Amino acid sequence: SLFLHYRTVILPNVKMDGMDGDVLKFNTNNGETEEDIVDPWQVVSTSATGVDYDKLIVKFGSSKIDGALLERFENVTGHPVHPLLKRGIFFSHRDMHEILNLYEQGKPFFLYTGRGPSSEAMHLGHLIPFIITKWLQDVFDVPLVIQLTDDEKFLWKGLTVSEARSLAFENAKDIIACDFDIEKTLIFNDFDFVGEREGLKCSAFYQNAMKVSRNITYNQAKATFGFIDSTSIGKIFFPAIQATPSFSSSFPEIFGGANIPCLIPCAIDQDPYFRLCRDVAPKLGYYKPALLHSKFFPALQGAQTKMSASNANSSIFLTDSAKVIKNKINKYAFSGGRATIEEHRELGGDCDVDISYQYLRFFLEDEEELEQIRKNYTSGKMLTGELKKKLIETLQPLIAAHQERRARVTDEIVRGFMAPRKLKYSFN
Repeated sequence: SLFLHYRTVILPNVKMDGMDGDVLKFNTNNGETEEDIVDPWQVVSTSATGVDYDKLIVKFGSSKIDGALLERFENVTGHPVHPLLKRGIFFSHRDMHEILNLYEQGKPFFLYTGRGPSSEAMHLGHLIPFIITKWLQDVFDVPLVIQLTDDEKFLWKGLTVSEARSLAFENAKDIIACDFDIEKTLIFNDFDFVGEREGLKCSAFYQNAMKVSRNITYNQAKATFGFIDSTSIGKIFFPAIQATPSFSSSFPEIFGGANIPCLIPCAIDQDPYFRLCRDVAPKLGYYKPALLHSKFFPALQGAQTKMSASNANSSIFLTDSAKVIKNKINKYAFSGGRATIEEHRELGGDCDVDISYQYLRFFLEDEEELEQIRKNYTSGKMLTGELKKKLIETLQPLIAAHQERRARVTDEIVRGFMAPRKLKYSFN
């Protein structure tokens, strides 16, 4: 799945479509080597708790989001950090200090994030990047571009052009329902935007994509993504398309001719795209994009199962009713509890693998309540059924509110967000 398409960690340990990906090798107790595989198309882990993110930081060469960065964020912006940052769900970064420097100096930058539209119904995990992006936009008051990569889904998922475009349009409604401001935000799908739309030529985007592609060799793309000789040339070219929104000159309606830095909140599996992008940027006279990386959102069945839009029981979908949410959590949410109540009371539960607790880390706002839940469950004072009940009570109103907002998003509103246009900002 593509850009910020949150699916769970842990697929079966197989290769997909000739993509070998970035492999992390760890030694087991018996001396054998096990592998974590993280790339834009698959995430494979050998642990019940998921990917080893500390090792992934070393492998990718990014920087850990530490207490010093979070403290500086609060000092510079005057805002408390978002729970997704405070709890380490967004855990890694590239050049976030540079973004804070810009903000301190009153210099502009913009946000870029995206979605790979592979299904009409988005699930809870898909909300995570847009929750943090909306918060970042509110804190910094900066322009935002959101790329819907329907072309990527056409290439990788076997969708028709019309199917991919339709999914992108429907996904845009869920994104808009996150309360983005039309005066500050452009949403675009690649099939319509890269070329001409409603009489407005968007050739600057394609020109930048070509400039990027000329500076990436096949050997570089092969080493980064694991492409093989039978990989279609469309897939080989696509990384240039995903890199292009990192550059402000791709959007002349918004930025004019200004060269503006970019911050990209994304899942860590998308980092390979932007490592290449950061290598190319100086050659084109552009700023390297900064990044905030998130961990993966787990499936209901646990960190070693695949969350998929084709499996309705692998996650909570934004279209689920209150009854369906309750039934899914009670039936499918993997428990970190013990085999019997007596054993659980004595030994306590394991929050590291319990899905109800992990979901609360994403969506329960009250920090003190979350910590108390952790203590109660770990000590055995709280049972699995009680923990699931708390999750149900947290998610039902959250999803109901999202559904109400989405119902108010008309096709006309979507077209307004997707029209190439000047936003409320001015750049010299």
